[in-house]
Amino acid sequence: MQKYEEIKKLAERCLDCPTKPCVKACPLHNNIPEFIKYVKENNIKKAYEILSETTVMPSVCGRVCPHYKQCMGSCVCRFKGDAVEIGKIETFIGDYAIENDLYSENIETNWIPMQATTNIHEHSQKMKHGHSQSYTIAIIGAGPAGLTAAAFLAKKGHSVTIFEQNNYLGGLLVHGIPEFRLNNKILNDTIQNILNLGIHVSLNAKFGKDIFLEDLVQSFDYVILSFGANSSIKTHVPGEELYGVFGANELLEFKLHPEYLNKSVIIVGGGNVAMDSARLIKKMGAREVIIAYRRGLEDMPAEHKEVESAKSEGVNFLFNTNIVSILGDNKVEEVELIKTELVESERNTKYPVNIPNSNFKLKTDFVVMAIGSTTDKAIINTILNHVEISPKGYVITNKNYKTSNPKVFAIGDLIGMKQSIAWASRSGRDVAELIE
Repeated sequence: MQKYEEIKKLAERCLDCPTKPCVKACPLHNNIPEFIKYVKENNIKKAYEILSETTVMPSVCGRVCPHYKQCMGSCVCRFKGDAVEIGKIETFIGDYAIENDLYSENIETNWIPMQATTNIHEHSQKMKHGHSQSYTIAIIGAGPAGLTAAAFLAKKGHSVTIFEQNNYLGGLLVHGIPEFRLNNKILNDTIQNILNLGIHVSLNAKFGKDIFLEDLVQSFDYVILSFGANSSIKTHVPGEELYGVFGANELLEFKLHPEYLNKSVIIVGGGNVAMDSARLIKKMGAREVIIAYRRGLEDMPAEHKEVESAKSEGVNFLFNTNIVSILGDNKVEEVELIKTELVESERNTKYPVNIPNSNFKLKTDFVVMAIGSTTDKAIINTILNHVEISPKGYVITNKNYKTSNPKVFAIGDLIGMKQSIAWASRSGRDVAELIE
């Protein structure tokens, strides 16, 4: 944890702009100038109270949000120098809240094992007892969207049960972000303090196997689907079926890594998942890690600081480069790549096109696809008859996150929204307010 004196110096640079462009650029609309004002006044508890109005994970978002593409990117101080280090200030406040037990009233968490659907109705009826003015709500999935929804609903006095297929909570916060970016203790403390609001939890509850949407709809007042979209998108280039081709999301989630020591790895993609994969694989002993991205450096969706960290750790980049095919007999031996250029479309947007006759080949041992993620088709198939699904496999909702079933809401990556922790959390907070 940084020293308060250092954080206060960062806070002193905030100009408290009347238009608050940083707030508008934050997906959660955190009142940034207001909590910074209290940091300046040595009142960290009040600063935390201001943050708590809009977020329940300041220690997490402060560390991993793409600040330069959000709040810090709109900071007016950047026109005269560097932007205010909003992420560092938010992190300090969040860590202070954890260390000083400011998160909740420390209500005892209820851990309820429910592997059989026969227990669900009984559980929901027990939750209703003594809570005539509140709703019983089941949340499927414990990533940032589900956890945020659970926290804000619990704060409003509703009875919430989270059903999670894994034996841990956090979703992509655990299996999608390496520990060198998000410390496990900080994450676990954040999640525990959310649970201390009185949230019920059922782990190892697989949707479509142990629990079913039709049972939940009958037993709870509302159901919130928030199981995310963590299946890697395929490029469908020739050779993608060869051994040695992996999806970045699956590598990060299941940790079924091959032996990278002294091997060459090419990663296709330009987002933070690509950076996380590259940095992790390099730390695991790979001789060479190359990121191939079909646009330029300035177009990369990854946070600038993550790109710079990857470079400093020995990751190489091939910009304006697209993948054509993966070559090898039974396993990956080399890849064929091609140079690209940006061409302006009729809508004044630029898109990459391959430059003819610019193909080249590189020998490599592994290829990691990090071009995005989509929903798990197996899980989607279990709810096809209950909610409407888009052609791309996302759950269709209206502007209030309500599905075609009036008792079922869907939030986060599952509905195809912007894939970031802050946006997922925003949807969780919004649905809690809408249900209220």
